[in-house]
Amino acid sequence: MATSPDYLAFILDLCQHDQRVTSRAMMGEYLLYYQGKLVGGLYDNRLLVKPVPVALSYLAKQAQAIPYPGAKPMIEVEDLERPGYVLDLFEAMWSELPAPKPKKKPKEDKT
Repeated sequence: MATSPDYLAFILDLCQHDQRVTSRAMMGEYLLYYQGKLVGGLYDNRLLVKPVPVALSYLAKQAQAIPYPGAKPMIEVEDLERPGYVLDLFEAMWSELPAPKPKKKPKEDKT
């Protein structure tokens, strides 16, 4: 089951449409970025984040979930009722997330 655009809109509403939070569609699901770093994604209408140490301590219940077969475990964020909670979580995680990989430049045609 793919994540609905309505669920993406719901999550972005929780983030108060902060411009530091962006999304990218990926095979029926959505990847979520905070200030350019991948924090997690939306999979089957669930918000899953990377299991960095601060996320593990920030979330009271550590509900591990697999986004798709063969993927590394992530943490499901279940407390979506408090205003600002998701944005605060992303902000807390930011310093522990790896920097984005540089994009490869296309090879020049030497003909």
